[in-house]
Amino acid sequence: MPELPEVETVRLTLKNLIVGKTIEQVIIKYDKMIKGTDSVTFQELLTGETLQDIGRYGKYLFFHFNKVTLISHLRMEGKYFIKLNSDSIEKHEHMIFNFTDSSSLRYHDTRKFGTMELVPINTQLDSSSIMKMGLEPFNVQFNVDYLKTKIKKSIRPIKSFLLDQNNVSGLGNIYVDEVLFLSKLHPETKACDLSNADLQNIVDASKKVLTKAVELGGTTIRSYLSSLGVTGRFQNELNVHMRQSEPCHICQTPIIKLKVGGRGTYICPTCQERKDSR
Repeated sequence: MPELPEVETVRLTLKNLIVGKTIEQVIIKYDKMIKGTDSVTFQELLTGETLQDIGRYGKYLFFHFNKVTLISHLRMEGKYFIKLNSDSIEKHEHMIFNFTDSSSLRYHDTRKFGTMELVPINTQLDSSSIMKMGLEPFNVQFNVDYLKTKIKKSIRPIKSFLLDQNNVSGLGNIYVDEVLFLSKLHPETKACDLSNADLQNIVDASKKVLTKAVELGGTTIRSYLSSLGVTGRFQNELNVHMRQSEPCHICQTPIIKLKVGGRGTYICPTCQERKDSR
């Protein structure tokens, strides 16, 4: 699944390429992706609209037009590509936005899990799917006090807690592994057992990891591919994720893989030694 850095890379790439273009035609091949309205209304509301800007919150993209905002979530496999209107429509291209300049924005999704929703312009943060989300690590209010409020007495493993988008927006499996390594925390540690110092380490590591990942265009180790084939380079910076049996960069102990909350998880058993509850 594309995580915050990958979605931000998509946003920046598309912003440079399609802002200012006007939609001439919307072709819908899989209308179950559309939420909150029917396909005909979706087409009518977007036809003739000019794209003003592209924003993002967590893993959601916001396409701001004159009168409406399109909220897009890529889910597991969603990707955007830019082609010509005249190009044939491929099997997994489910939403096609043809512009008046003969270019075309194609939404490609092999799993069909992605969603699109139209809301009045600049009301995207009032959407029910957005309102329940936690803060991004980039938010100035993302701090120890915020995490303590969210954790309360949670006995969930800290990895599961951080993966929950209602707690922290934008972190996924790759980056949580990296954050916990830098924080020297075992992923199975109960969230309620963390000290203020532990939480501060999570705050600092989250900002550091995501900032670097955005700078490098995200991580390309799965099916993630940004618009026009832009690929990320953060995979070259990974400390633990996908490095099973390789030596830890800090202590040379082999990285191990385990399951936490059903998710494949990579740790250094020395740097992230599990501690007893305090």
